[in-house]
Formats: sequence, structure tokens, C-alpha cells
Amino acid sequence: MSTRIKFIGAVRTVTGSMHLISNDNSKILMDCGLFQGHREDYFKINSHFPFEPGDIDALILSHAHIDHSGNIPNLVKNGFKSRILTTSATRDLCSSMLPDSGHIQEEDIKYLNKINKRKGLPAKKPLYTRIDAEESLQYFDGHPYEQKVNIKDNISVTFYDAGHVLGSATPLLEIKDKNDTIRIAYAVDLGRQNIPILNDPVTPPDIDYMFLESTYGGRLHSPPLKTKETLAGIINSTVKRGGKIIIPSFALERTQEIVYYLNQLFNEKLVPELPVFVDSPLAVNLTEVFFRHPECYDEEMYNAFKSGDDPLGATRITYIKDVEKSKQLHKDSRPMIIISAAGMCEAGRILHHLKNNIENPANTILIVGYMAKNTLGRRIAERNQTVKIFGQPYNLKADVKIMNSFSAHADRNEIFEYVKPLKGSIKGIFIVHGEEEQSEKLYDLLKENNFPVHFPSPGDEIVLNGD
Repeated sequence: MSTRIKFIGAVRTVTGSMHLISNDNSKILMDCGLFQGHREDYFKINSHFPFEPGDIDALILSHAHIDHSGNIPNLVKNGFKSRILTTSATRDLCSSMLPDSGHIQEEDIKYLNKINKRKGLPAKKPLYTRIDAEESLQYFDGHPYEQKVNIKDNISVTFYDAGHVLGSATPLLEIKDKNDTIRIAYAVDLGRQNIPILNDPVTPPDIDYMFLESTYGGRLHSPPLKTKETLAGIINSTVKRGGKIIIPSFALERTQEIVYYLNQLFNEKLVPELPVFVDSPLAVNLTEVFFRHPECYDEEMYNAFKSGDDPLGATRITYIKDVEKSKQLHKDSRPMIIISAAGMCEAGRILHHLKNNIENPANTILIVGYMAKNTLGRRIAERNQTVKIFGQPYNLKADVKIMNSFSAHADRNEIFEYVKPLKGSIKGIFIVHGEEEQSEKLYDLLKENNFPVHFPSPGDEIVLNGD
């Protein structure tokens, strides 16, 4: 009985993670993420599945980021009714993130349809709604790290800490057939060593095959030790100009990490104590989830909470849920820091903050995360002179700063160190989740070091060998 892998999403690109592992008796889906990019491509790619959702026996979810989890409501809406296996923290995060995704889609479509109406264009519908997302939550089944979970006869999964975001995991899927066992590790996404808040990534044991991310397969990050110094310099220079610092940020992990560093900068008096607003209802809810899952903390973070410290700066950060309070920030001319979702600037309140601040040269737009191709965030990071927000052109006059040291993705050297102990024992490594140039560089590195590495294209299908 052969085991097959079909590479569906986040292959030679970074969004929309989705892969199908199947044999004659089972179909297991790994991740079900949203593809993010041009609006037309977004709807075309996310609206259709190259399989029958009702035929899937289980979905294994690596972590809560929307490019890995965000199309689950659509999967359920189209007939999926099986278990969604993940960690307990990821289950709790998705209970806020998926309904929020549905709400954002409804609100953005409503705003876009006002513009389309003026242009005489037809109205559009969201990919899914908040109600659709809430319906999908009943299928989530959360588990602790390193506890084997049976999916069906002869198939199990164990989650190992990926150190990427709260609750993130490298699932190890074990498929038994008579005397053969195939062990497949899903290392998409991998975290970094020695970053704040989270534990370092753990490599599952006895791996035969591995999905391996390549987001930064050809790049190196700045050392984490320089993060505070660089951030302080950006804040101080912007305050000196009388401007605002606008930070597009993922509501999960990146927001909490930035707040963690800001709290330290204020405590050490390296920057003036200016107002900081986290303008994201989702980020507020997710920060509350952090307090419920200390099993994900590194030792420093765990001890800080245990001793009663305030490492996430709850006493000096203003968290905004109300939309009217969000709008008030547009009229407030004081120097301030605004952290807002979504991280790639494709939806959410960050679009309104950019619209109102992007043409002021006193302001700074601080890029702290990966921006996929064809996203507004990428166009800003590339410093395009003119960008479109809600379909309208705006001149990019604000200063743009990029800090890769905040990245929650392992870089080229960190990925190589992660897989190096597997040399000589692993049967195959599949390079996914990276733009083609980055994936090729990681592929070349592993090939040069005699790893059995493969670089699939979207839609490719391969057959695995057992022991």
C-alpha cells in the first residue's frame, strides 16, 4: 500500500500552506491556509480545493497563522466534517483568529463594495463569514506537545514544539502498513534559537521524510541582541521629527514580541515614554491566550510571569477594540506607536492607518515581518513611490524601515543546523514554503551537503517508500 504526497499550497511561494498525504485507506490534510495576494487570485485560489473536502479523514494543523489555518472555515463549508488535530494553544488561538478573519473579510468587502458601487462595478461576497468560521471551531481537537494521538488504525501524529509562534508545532505523522512504518515530519514553519518568549525548536525523532520551510532559505537575520538597539534608534529619530511609528504586525506572536521589547526600552529609558496603541481586537484576545499557555514559554518568560512581572507591558500599552477609538487615532497628531493587523497589509485596520499616515514624511512605517509577493506590505517594503489602498493611489512619503531581526522564521543557517543531525538517516526532504529564489538557495545548500532533497512544483505528487 503506497503512501503518496500531493503538494498543493505554499509550494514555490509562502502563503496558502496545504498538502495531502494519502494511501488506499486514508487521506490526511496538512494545514489549510489562505493564499494571500492579488484580490482576484485570492478568491480564485482559495475558493476551490483539488480534492473533495468530505473525503478527508483528518486535518493536521501546524499552527494558527492565517496562511496555515485561514481556509479551514471554507473547507468545512464545502463538506469537511472530520477532526482538526493540533496543539491546545493553537486550538485556543484559532477560536479567536478564524472568526476575526471572517469578520475582517465581511468588513473589507463592505468597504470595497462602496467603492465598486461608485465605479459601477458589481458587488462581491466574502470568501467566508464570521458565522462560517465559528461553525468550523467544533471540529478542533487540541493536544499537548509530545503526546501521540491516534487518527485511525495504524496512523498517528505527535506534535513537537516548533518555536515559531505560541502553540506552533512540527507534527510527526506515523503511517504503519504491515511491517513498514513511514515517519513524516512537517517542519513548516520553524522558529529561531534564543528569541524571547518561546522555547527553541525541537526536532522530532526517527524521521524518514520532512517537509521543510524555506522562507529565508537564502538569507541571514541580524542577531537578536541588536534588536533593541535598532528599534530604539528608529523610535528616537521618528519622535525627533514629530512623527508616528506605524507597525503592520501579525496579531499572533509578532505583536506580543514587539510589546515585550518596547516594555524593556521604556524600563531602561532608552526611548521616551510615548503612547503605544495595539489597535487590533484580535491581538487583545490573543494576548489573553498567552497567559493560559505557559507550557509554550521559555525559562525567562515563565519566570517573569511567575514572579509577578509585567513582561508584556499590560500597564502601559493601550489595547483598542472599539472602532471609534481606532478612528480617533487618525486625528491625534502626537508622536506615538501604532501596532495594527494584518501583518502583510492586505486587510484590517492597518489599511486605514496607512491611508492616513503614508503621505507624511515625518512618519515611519516599520516592517517587522515577511511580506509576500503581490501584497501591499511587499510594495511598501520595496518602497514603491505610489501604492494603492482600497483601490485608491497614495504617495509613499513616510520613511520605511525594515527589521528582519523580529522574524519568527529560521534563517538559512538556522534551518541547516536544524536538519544537519538527520544527515545519513533521512530519506527525503521536500522544500516548500518559500519564494522560488529562496527555496532554490536552500535546495542547493542541502544538495551540496549530500542530503536527499527535492524541490516540488505546485500539484506535484510523489510516492514514498517505507522502512
